[in-house]
Amino acid sequence: MDLMLSGKTALVTGASTHGLGRAIALELAREGARVAVSARRVDALQALASEIAAAGFIAPAVLGADMYAAETPRNLARDATSALGHVDILVNAAGGSRTVPWDAPLDKWEEGMTLNFSRVRELTTELIPAMIERKWGRVINLTGTSEPPAVNIASSAKAAVHAWSKGLSRQMGTHGVTVNCIQPGRIHSEQLKRLYPTEKDELAFAQVHLPIPRFGEPEELACLAAFLASPRAGYITGTVIPVDGGLRQFSF
Repeated sequence: MDLMLSGKTALVTGASTHGLGRAIALELAREGARVAVSARRVDALQALASEIAAAGFIAPAVLGADMYAAETPRNLARDATSALGHVDILVNAAGGSRTVPWDAPLDKWEEGMTLNFSRVRELTTELIPAMIERKWGRVINLTGTSEPPAVNIASSAKAAVHAWSKGLSRQMGTHGVTVNCIQPGRIHSEQLKRLYPTEKDELAFAQVHLPIPRFGEPEELACLAAFLASPRAGYITGTVIPVDGGLRQFSF
């Protein structure tokens, strides 16, 4: 299927690690989009850009950015717009798990909520006006489980992203802008490797909890992200779609 992404532009945050943001940037470039990638680790972004160019696709713009810094949303939106001309597609993939004791201090909560919710909202708010002006845009937020086994600041923040995204989608549809969330399950990444360091660890979890008894590959989620980013998905908005091998137990 031609996803009709040739000529479209995309900003992907959190693209430096060997995980979801990186895979999404690769997939969008493969489909013909011009991509800007951002993260703190500029060396890793440059390696990704070289890999994409070597594969024969348009080399992405590399934008170093620390999403925790207060000035980053405005500066990153400005830099991405300068590099690409405009931003059609925003993929908010930056963030990180924040498992804490139930009585964690306020500064821990502020840090986790800032990174995983506030910066997502702020960067999107910077870029949406130009999408409205062009009457076309896509916002895709990578979130997380709604079934946390313990207190996790990221889970609370991602729940906020779900609610905010739903409300935003209802206001943006008339402007040709869709807003969707993807919930990753156990998909291979640097972060997941720290939790499940061996294949035996992965298998032990998968055999108990996953109807498809294996961990997913980043490319399996990236294909969905590319579809949601495309003109083909123009009637899909306000959704939260899990890519988790059946881990989520609720039917709706």
